[in-house]
Amino acid sequence: MNPADLSVLIRDTAATVMAAHDLDASVLPESVTVERPRNPEHGDYATNLALQVAKKAGANPRELATWLADALSADAAIDSAEVAGPGFLNIRLAAAAQGAIVAQVREAGAAFGSNEEYAGKKINLEFVSANPTGPIHLGGTRWAAVGDSLGRVLEASGAAVTREYYFNDHGRQIDRFSNSLVAAAKGEPTPEDGYGGDYIQEIAAKVMEQVPDALEGTEDEIREKFRASGVEMMFAHIKDSLHEFGVDFDVYFHENSLFESGAVEKAVAHLKDNGKLYFEDGAWWLKSTDYGDDKDRVVIKSDGDAAYIAGDIAYVADKFDRGHDLAIYMLGADHHGYIARLRAAAAAMGYDPNQVEVLIGQMVNLLRDGVAVKMSKRAGTVITLDDLVEAIGVDGARYSLVRSSVDSSLDIDLGLWTSQSSDNPVYYVQYGHARICSILRKASEIGVSAEGADLALLTHDKEGDLIRTLGEFPEVVKAAANFREPHRIARYAEELASVFHRFYDQCQVLPKAGEEAEPIHSARLALADAARQVLANALTMVGVSTPEKM
Repeated sequence: MNPADLSVLIRDTAATVMAAHDLDASVLPESVTVERPRNPEHGDYATNLALQVAKKAGANPRELATWLADALSADAAIDSAEVAGPGFLNIRLAAAAQGAIVAQVREAGAAFGSNEEYAGKKINLEFVSANPTGPIHLGGTRWAAVGDSLGRVLEASGAAVTREYYFNDHGRQIDRFSNSLVAAAKGEPTPEDGYGGDYIQEIAAKVMEQVPDALEGTEDEIREKFRASGVEMMFAHIKDSLHEFGVDFDVYFHENSLFESGAVEKAVAHLKDNGKLYFEDGAWWLKSTDYGDDKDRVVIKSDGDAAYIAGDIAYVADKFDRGHDLAIYMLGADHHGYIARLRAAAAAMGYDPNQVEVLIGQMVNLLRDGVAVKMSKRAGTVITLDDLVEAIGVDGARYSLVRSSVDSSLDIDLGLWTSQSSDNPVYYVQYGHARICSILRKASEIGVSAEGADLALLTHDKEGDLIRTLGEFPEVVKAAANFREPHRIARYAEELASVFHRFYDQCQVLPKAGEEAEPIHSARLALADAARQVLANALTMVGVSTPEKM
């Protein structure tokens, strides 16, 4: 019995008990909170339900807790239920009910931890969306790891997720990129507002190779040749880097298509028609303060050109017009202003602003022995995704970026993440998985099987700790999805690996040399196999491999 099942049992039992004592059961919460006590001697699980509802129902909390304890103790799944303090309830599961978690994990396999929390929901998840003017920097790399993992967590919770990359191929930054390529091709210095780095020289040379007459024609014609070919080459590099990082997108949405298709013009006309735009100082302004923004925003500038928000308005409308129920934007640390702006855009276009979520990620710093790593020579001004992968590998890079909340800045010590020690979190978790695989191979060699194991034999304290930790995984997945925090999965994996190692150190899983296999060995082997499965499921959710040997 896992915590979710126990929560349901407690609630149903409480409803029956309260009805029997003429108490109002409508005060019961929809879901009963069940927690692991800090002190294992207090039981397997605890709940404060009686304290939470007794007074509302007109009862004494300790008296209600006593009634509830008596009723729960009569259930075959409960070994004991005891009242503590003013009305807390400490519960111990029966061995068979606890062992059932092991069977549940092994039966569900890769699906264990999945749920239907978002069944029927279509979620548009936009992340990375780096300008195609250079390689992906560390901030974008963080979003690549976190965004892909969040997509996996939401899918495990029943959602249909569209991973989307917004391809910024319109505007001033693309002009700066094109001018930098032209200057490099001509052997001229990088423009004052241009992009530097070896990659600019490389792309300029490739453009000249593929388009021999690239430097012929008017300045506008030359710039357009380098823009068209250069952006395509840069974006191909970005796609390749992301693919090698284990991140692929369902949709690559071109910003320029919003202008070419007339979507921006259509959105502006719609806002004019419904009175959401007003004309002042020669420009058209969105009444974004009506929707919580700190100021109204210019949509069409006085020179007639569309401001950046015009594309945002057309884009958010496009997302919902494609049938998405929720649009999640994952943006960099300098984009806080976009939260109110994007919600205002959605509301002005007639959509529910609560269907727009903006997650803001903080900066990433690389350290070696506590000292900041210098910038990438190839990129010129930044350290890139490729640099990080080269330094610590795909698994190390992804795990290091996912395991911390994006709300805080992140320091990655290259020495730590390349070490083969328990101090390296990804190595520690992967080693736990590989260790169990080794046990399973050995079991097969000596003829010990987990099939048909009597799981009620798993009564050792460390066995109980491991079983209860396994049972928590579905709730961890739900929380990671609901709070948009995939780092919860990584931290859980580390805790599970730690609990498994403690179990293995104190409980003999396989018979010693010369000994006959006993039923307890089969039961412990089943438990170890369940731990391997959940470790694999957790690592897969954060996009990290599950090695069988290390």
